[in-house]
Amino acid sequence: MTQHFTTTPDPRLNWINGAWNGGGTVRESISPSTGEVLGTYTDIGADEARQAIDAARTVFDTTAWSQDRGLRSRALFELADRIEAHGPEIARMLSREGGKLLAQTQWELQGSAEWLRYSAATAMLQTAGRALESAPGVHFRSTPEPMGVVGVISPWNSPIILSIRAMGPALAAGCTVVLKMPHQTALTNALFAEAVAATKLLPPGALNIITESGSIGAAMLVDSPDVNAISYTGSTKVGRMIAENGAKTLKRLNLELGGKTPLVVFDDADLSVVVPQIVTALVVMNGQFCCTGSRVLVQRGIADALRAALIEAYENVRLGQSEDPDAQLGPLIDKASVGRVDALVAEAESSATILVRGGPVTEGPLASGAFYRPSLIEVQPLDSFIIQNELFGPVQTLELFEDEADAIYRTNATEFGLAASIFTADAARARRVGKAIQAGTIWMNCWGVISEHFEESGFKQSGMGVLCGPRAIEQFQEIKVYASVDAAPAA
Repeated sequence: MTQHFTTTPDPRLNWINGAWNGGGTVRESISPSTGEVLGTYTDIGADEARQAIDAARTVFDTTAWSQDRGLRSRALFELADRIEAHGPEIARMLSREGGKLLAQTQWELQGSAEWLRYSAATAMLQTAGRALESAPGVHFRSTPEPMGVVGVISPWNSPIILSIRAMGPALAAGCTVVLKMPHQTALTNALFAEAVAATKLLPPGALNIITESGSIGAAMLVDSPDVNAISYTGSTKVGRMIAENGAKTLKRLNLELGGKTPLVVFDDADLSVVVPQIVTALVVMNGQFCCTGSRVLVQRGIADALRAALIEAYENVRLGQSEDPDAQLGPLIDKASVGRVDALVAEAESSATILVRGGPVTEGPLASGAFYRPSLIEVQPLDSFIIQNELFGPVQTLELFEDEADAIYRTNATEFGLAASIFTADAARARRVGKAIQAGTIWMNCWGVISEHFEESGFKQSGMGVLCGPRAIEQFQEIKVYASVDAAPAA
């Protein structure tokens, strides 16, 4: 049964040191589907960020949280239950506020609870060290220890599950967390904080949740000597800035950055299966996903057939508000994003073939929202801006390749290496090409399949470190070695 929140103040406040914090500037949250005001929230400033950091530092330094793995496991299981119980309500607000279709936000909340339970299990299972007598009477023992305070900076496109993807293993390791969430989903953030507030086992200050529209709090997390690690999900540009500034205090960094996911289609692929997956890879999350299938690489022998199928599909994509069950594509996050994406497509018109122009919706019932019809652009020069840059919208390029070697060369021709898909009936070729592609995740005859049991990582400029899977907890641990020598026996 869905439970309903009753204690979150209005305007929505930040959750700091186990209490609602009223500091900050009151702002409005706007629906990208309608342009209407959904509610108000408090946007943090430097004082609130400092309080959150101080609270996390105090809990780590003065309580048993960092030492009691059983407590951590129970607390994370409890939080997962709270999120699951309140999931339908959070999912609906996230759909209204973030613009993702409701079915996708419902999946996000269901997955969030399961990913948190995985972290709860690792608190008990993934904290063992080693012991060895390296020589007679010489003993070594190593043990992982929690790193300290972790700053988690999460994006607006999947703010709940991507926050949990980092904060779950950080808390499981014994760290405390300041979670900086995006202002675009401020009301959703507050409902998430309400689930945290409802837990009984998390010590006040172990997890602090703040929302800001600027970067004051984020910069303080990166600069503060009291914060030991940063986990950031977002653009490569900002990731580089975090790496540069974090180097001043030698912070441990975990970065999942931009992507330009290629979908490689060989001439033996079954287009009746492939085309729906290519379309899904573009429209899921309204094209605002680090793994959006923004590049289609097709072998020349089936290029005509695939081109025609994609043109038909994108000319007939159903747009709709985020809670419309018949919609395939919802709004972008705001109208500024619509203008930015449309300008990039317009720029490409001089050097590429526009197969489907797409563009802003300016008439009819959707005109008040941030809607953008999908665009398909055929282009061959690899130095084209539209191939080399992440656009973060429903824009897809179509590129032709000749053979396997050409496919690999073109696939690896950007600075990004987050994920890639390979479509072929030849399993050996899929494995061969997958091994040659420089990306952290290779999907074979599928796209977008993920699991909390396996790591997510980026090659090249798509990031550093891993999240999910059994290695995620290691991102938030230090290794301490103890050595001892037996006393010589008495003469």
